[in-house]
Amino acid sequence: MKARLIVRCVVLAAVILSIASPLPAGDAAGLKAGVARIDITPEKPVTLSGYASRKDLSTGVHDPLSARVVAFEAGGKRLVLVATDIIGFYEGTAEYMRSAIMAEFGLQPSELFLTAIHTHSAPSPALKRGHANNIEYTEALRGKYLEVIRKALASMEPATLGVGVGSCPVGSNRRELRLSGKGESAITLGRNPQGITDKEVLVMKVAKMDGAPLAVAFDYATHGTSLGTANYTVSGDVPGLAEQFVEKILGAGVIAPAFAGASGNIDPWFRVLPAFNEEPGWIPEPVLLGTFLGEEVVHVYRAIKETNPADKIATGFATLQLPAKPRENASTESPGTADFAITVARLGDVAFVGLGGEVFTEIGLAIKAGSPCRHTFVITHCNDAAGYLAPKEAHVQGGYEVQSSRFAPQAADIVIRESIRILHDL
Repeated sequence: MKARLIVRCVVLAAVILSIASPLPAGDAAGLKAGVARIDITPEKPVTLSGYASRKDLSTGVHDPLSARVVAFEAGGKRLVLVATDIIGFYEGTAEYMRSAIMAEFGLQPSELFLTAIHTHSAPSPALKRGHANNIEYTEALRGKYLEVIRKALASMEPATLGVGVGSCPVGSNRRELRLSGKGESAITLGRNPQGITDKEVLVMKVAKMDGAPLAVAFDYATHGTSLGTANYTVSGDVPGLAEQFVEKILGAGVIAPAFAGASGNIDPWFRVLPAFNEEPGWIPEPVLLGTFLGEEVVHVYRAIKETNPADKIATGFATLQLPAKPRENASTESPGTADFAITVARLGDVAFVGLGGEVFTEIGLAIKAGSPCRHTFVITHCNDAAGYLAPKEAHVQGGYEVQSSRFAPQAADIVIRESIRILHDL
């Protein structure tokens, strides 16, 4: 009961701060949007993220990394969406980046979605721990965020929005049930084609008033883990390659930011491979899957025939104090709580729910189902890195994600409920 009261108080305070100032009935100028992209490919060898067993420095670059920004302004409010071709913001790097960005541009915490596509073939930002090259990379990345966001805000012009929905089978449930020689069962990381997935490809077209596209943002639920521990080549993996494909096809300065949907238990169909296969005639699996996803994004984009202005933006930010799992060898006292950040925005009838962790796909599906908006982008690895968040039934099954999670089984239901409630409050 105490934890529930803490959660409710924190959420109410955050939402009140975000929406206390009444939004005007509509700005005569309507919606404005600005976009920008900047290269963030490491210039020096770095340690790549995502696999603890990988210790050596990167040996080359297969494809470039970028940070992509789509910024909106309407009715006196702003919304800045940043998609970054890295794994996420661990070791306090989210606050390190966000504090500089918010101070520079006068943004409220709820107006900034700082996100990562979760590729495991890019450097992980580091402030103190980690290789010196990664620390240098992190410092440079903060400066690049300021540069690219400044460019996006400076390029604001009247714009309209359109949203389309597609589907793609690139992501597969990875929680595979295996039996040992003794007949004992366990959940392992593998491929579970019958397991639940969210195959929805949600595509948002941001267009100039003449219909020409500025950005084609898309949301899809999969890890960026087609490449595994033996790979030392920098790459955006499946989501990053999909971004690059869309931009190549659409051309003319269009940017295509990808957002990682609720994919804590979802991997690409081909997973943890040692390298890009250069066998003659073979299409490397990350390229194949990234192109497959990218083609669906383009198909959906081309089917969006109508765009409309959205003259209202509403945002909310909350740090939930979720019930934590008991620590090993802990006393019988209450295990306490663990923080989890939620950032929520509504842009007309389009919703964005940013979750600061690695969230199971069932949680994302539940938030979409309860959203009052027609289309809801559930975006993970957003503004924090709290680790895995799994639903109750997964805690019964066990497995890697549950074992490494800080959160108690009931935590997922709280995140679902509060995300939906904030959307309704907005």
